[in-house]
Amino acid sequence: MIELLELSENYTGNVPIEFQRYLMDQINWDNRLIGIKGARGTGKTTMLLQWLRKLAMPASKTAYFSLDDIYFTANSLVETGQEFHSKGGKILVLDEVHKYPGWSREIKNLYDRYHDLRIVFTGSSIIDISRQEADLSRRARMYELPGLSYREYLKMNKIIEIDPIPLQKLISSKNQIRKSFPTDFRPLQYFQDYLINGYYPFYNEDPGGYPVRLRQLVRLIIESDMAELKGFDIRNARKMLQLLYIVAQQVPFKPNINKLAEKSKIHRNSISNYLYFLEEARMIGLLYPSGISIATLQKPEKIFMNNTNLLHAMAEEKVSAGTMRETFFFNQMHYPGKLRLPKTGDFEIAGKYIFEVGGKSKTGTQIKGLSDAYLVKDNMEYPASDALPLWLFGFLY
Repeated sequence: MIELLELSENYTGNVPIEFQRYLMDQINWDNRLIGIKGARGTGKTTMLLQWLRKLAMPASKTAYFSLDDIYFTANSLVETGQEFHSKGGKILVLDEVHKYPGWSREIKNLYDRYHDLRIVFTGSSIIDISRQEADLSRRARMYELPGLSYREYLKMNKIIEIDPIPLQKLISSKNQIRKSFPTDFRPLQYFQDYLINGYYPFYNEDPGGYPVRLRQLVRLIIESDMAELKGFDIRNARKMLQLLYIVAQQVPFKPNINKLAEKSKIHRNSISNYLYFLEEARMIGLLYPSGISIATLQKPEKIFMNNTNLLHAMAEEKVSAGTMRETFFFNQMHYPGKLRLPKTGDFEIAGKYIFEVGGKSKTGTQIKGLSDAYLVKDNMEYPASDALPLWLFGFLY
């Protein structure tokens, strides 16, 4: 274990701390058991190493272990955690837990045995802790880390630093919003770059190779992470990739199960499960009709790619402006609350607010007369008249 602790100290000491994700300030770090989910590439590991560095505790008190390390093929997590605790360890960060068989049971054992030990674990967004061998849902405080918001992208690139704007403030105080920004800030100057390159923090590591890395990321998630899903046969990974590619060329669209099955060569009875797996992996987003429980649905009303970066990287032809703006809105609003497809308008959130999304010439005719209905326009800088600018929904987190 000495080598693991040396690696932990090295990782923690060398992690950059200039930019930190919004979730860092949202987590109650005093909880004894914390779980952080998220898709690959969103920055979970970096955030946890930054947290450990900020604590500035002796290396013997804190440790970062990645459970995909070869060490854990021959050594158990419980025994390693026990040894760490016996030598004075207080905080144990466990990364990539889904790569370790029986991880939930062994974390539960450590949690139950050592009441003075804090455990933080991270895993793929596909993890459902309530379905693990040991149900940690009553013990762990769970969080999810999405990719960068437009606000975070601007902060990371040292363009502007603004606090998040809650949805309620955005829609109720729209005429005051402009006062929150410097007079010389031009939001549309950077927006297109964000839509293509700004969702995953690793973009700045290799801007030229970013599209290739995104496609590699997709393959890694489907061929590696999904192997941990109950009910998914990894031998069908190629079909899953084919299904995702087909979806990427058509989104947003209302799915025809028979046609999807025919094109992807996946049995029509399995298509809904495959779409669910892709959504859990944060590759796509599924939009269901308003007023109906998801549990009762056989298929979604509309399918989106999860974010505009993936959409752009996987689409064969140039993505239309309409597709880009709807995908962006869906992605940024998907985290603050539950999105549905209303009978009138493009999106409904929290069963209350209706949004119609369009270009600069879009009118509010479709939502006229509806209460709590809002027009969202692309290519406008600040709220004007009855419309809200699209980019502003990138400041929710």
